[in-house]
Amino acid sequence: MPRGQKSKLRAREKRHQARIEAQRAQDAQATAAEEEQPSTSSFSPSGGNSQDEEKPSTSQAQPNTGRYHRTPLDDKAILLVQFLLRKYNMREPITKEDMIKHVIKKHKVHFREILRKASELMVLAFGIDLKEVDPTRHHYALISKLQRTNDDRLRGEEIMPQTGLLMTVLCVIFMKGNCATEKDMWEVLNVMGIYADKKHFIYGDPKKLITEVWVQERYLLYRQVSNSNPPCREFLWGPRAYAETSKMKVLEFLAKIHDTVPSAFPSWYEEALQDEEQRAQARFTGLVHTGALATGPSMANFGSFSHLY
Repeated sequence: MPRGQKSKLRAREKRHQARIEAQRAQDAQATAAEEEQPSTSSFSPSGGNSQDEEKPSTSQAQPNTGRYHRTPLDDKAILLVQFLLRKYNMREPITKEDMIKHVIKKHKVHFREILRKASELMVLAFGIDLKEVDPTRHHYALISKLQRTNDDRLRGEEIMPQTGLLMTVLCVIFMKGNCATEKDMWEVLNVMGIYADKKHFIYGDPKKLITEVWVQERYLLYRQVSNSNPPCREFLWGPRAYAETSKMKVLEFLAKIHDTVPSAFPSWYEEALQDEEQRAQARFTGLVHTGALATGPSMANFGSFSHLY
């Protein structure tokens, strides 16, 4: 084939590939934007009905109810999420240098803001935190909100898109006094655009996922409310939820949605701290019973168990 025809063929192939990549990025951005808008602006554990639910103690914690307008930094954050997931799937290290080189580029001055937005999307969509694990070399790791091992950094396990929804469900149960009626649950999920009788583009059949799959996997308890008339059902945390996450983690999840800190919700924060203390005591007791810790007078120095975290 003449050299000129080869060059034209290569140019056509490059343009075709560029169009394919651009379409993929556009589709992914649209999908991520759909996820971001209801979650960040609308989620409330009360579903917007009860006046007795605890309100954040600072104005910073109030959700933004204005109309959502996507900015260039939002677009970069969406692309950064794609990049992080790709790096994870390829088992490659995540570094600040790579993020700037391949995604942030000329927006380098806005790196922290783009990283914050991407981190929020990761939490809301996948229940995963992005944390800097090596401040010197600026290396990052993906941290699961569901801790399956002592080291909760994601390594070989698959990132599950449903994790963000599971964290939302567990959060609603916690906010409702550790027991949420089915009506309460769907009121909150409906605000997020998730309906019992409608297929979701990410979660599939939400009702089956919540009332069957996660019940079978022991993340949730789904039971009849005693003496209810008309009959109704309620959700509680299952044993696997207690084993893999905590009240503090779901409160951190809620705080991230409202761009604040867990202590902005005083009574829930106090309950979460008590839960952390109880978990520490249980772990300490287990260590003593298994002989992992020496027993004797020296143990009297342990006044608080919070140091075990």
